[in-house]
Amino acid sequence: MNGDDESLAEAFWGVARRLRRRSREALEPWDITPSQARAIGVLARHGMLRLSALAEHLRIAPRSATEVVDDLQARGLVERRPDPGDRRATLVALTGEGGRVGAAIRAARQTEAERLFADLDDADREQLARILRTLGG
Repeated sequence: MNGDDESLAEAFWGVARRLRRRSREALEPWDITPSQARAIGVLARHGMLRLSALAEHLRIAPRSATEVVDDLQARGLVERRPDPGDRRATLVALTGEGGRVGAAIRAARQTEAERLFADLDDADREQLARILRTLGG
């Protein structure tokens, strides 16, 4: 890696840290952890899921997903349901309140992201989006 590549990587990680910090700050009004917010987001996008599928989407161990769901269920944001197709499996779904909190979190995070990229003009935003999609696969 030459000096230019290193400074590019440093700049990228600096922006990622700023975005992550702003995202955490956006979650403060709901007292939600990033893991809980990710779980709410996955359920909002995919609907009711088996606990094992939720863990896969979150890329965490099933035991960790159980802890996240326990915390969200205690707050009334998700509910567990038996899987009619497999009595051993549990389905997890957002409650109405969970859906409202999820929508509010998405809006707050979007606002923070827009503030972060506000200094870019439309052409720069389009170019950055294209580059990030290319790097993201």
